[in-house]
Amino acid sequence: MSRLATFLTRTAGTKDKADSFTIQDFLAYAYLFVGVLVILVPVLWTFFSSIKSDTAVESFDTRLMPMDQISQMVDGVGEKDVWVYTAEDGRTQLVFKAGPTRKLTDVAPVDDPEAVFQVPRKSLTPHEDIRVAVENYLDPILKRNGQDNFHFFTYLYNSVFVTVIATLITLLINAMAAFALSKYRFRGRLTFTILIVATLLIPSSIILVSLFFVVWSFGIFGSLWGVIIPAAATPTGVFLLRQYMLTIPDELLEAARMDAASEWRIFWRIIIPLSLPALSVLAILSVIWRWNDFLWPLIVLISDPAAHTLQLGLTQFAGEFDTNFHYILAMTVVTLIPITLVFVWLQRFITTGIATTGLK
Repeated sequence: MSRLATFLTRTAGTKDKADSFTIQDFLAYAYLFVGVLVILVPVLWTFFSSIKSDTAVESFDTRLMPMDQISQMVDGVGEKDVWVYTAEDGRTQLVFKAGPTRKLTDVAPVDDPEAVFQVPRKSLTPHEDIRVAVENYLDPILKRNGQDNFHFFTYLYNSVFVTVIATLITLLINAMAAFALSKYRFRGRLTFTILIVATLLIPSSIILVSLFFVVWSFGIFGSLWGVIIPAAATPTGVFLLRQYMLTIPDELLEAARMDAASEWRIFWRIIIPLSLPALSVLAILSVIWRWNDFLWPLIVLISDPAAHTLQLGLTQFAGEFDTNFHYILAMTVVTLIPITLVFVWLQRFITTGIATTGLK
């Protein structure tokens, strides 16, 4: 904790005045605080909304705590939502609605269901208590309460398979291309690099039809490989790794060649270990891209529901006439966990990549 406190209270000063807090430090901390809010507030809102009941979510309850209206069994009537009636003299009473909600609503005391009387609608407030709606998570995962069509573990396996295999292939292909473009001298090297980077200007939606016919021609339409292979090589990854590999001294490669090392051995034993920070950054980006991808898997896997990923599986909660937002929010929180774990695991390599130049 002391190290964390020291880190969070650092100031930008000289050695003689390292503890002084200036306007520069204030602006820096204010900027970082706003950035944290922009990133975390949507995530926290999603989490706190996911533990609210379906009634609270559908009524757009903006309170932070998961408040839920209390229901109680009433003799001769059944289970009813309980309301707090506040009379003009300030006295309160627990009642339930004995009819439709109107300007003057029929209500009856919980302990005396036969004594029906009318009260102004505005004098009724829900009788609530804090309740975490764990069923939002358990119902889809355990297939309870009519959620038999949501195969969580199948979707999870498909998402993990696509993400892991696609990330590994992306790292291999992009690293090989970046190695060739950064450490070999041949005519047109700069032209090829510019053409690869220029593909970033082409929106992905423009080439969807072409990709569809390619996947269909190779016979991988409707399979997970149809999602993995077309997006294996990315111009962003090639450019990122090439720029990083340019910082690796050529003398290391020449020394390895003098020791009779093959180009493949140089790539695996020198280039890859020294490029781990950049590869980690690309791995994080690839995991985010593949895990959250929706449009391309929807096109390729639409004919086979058993091959759907988690992102496609969430569409089952959105029907034509009804949408289960409480299930969508809960499963969205679940899908955030793997990406968070990957980022926590690889973030130290990002710091290393910023602080080093590739020479160790």
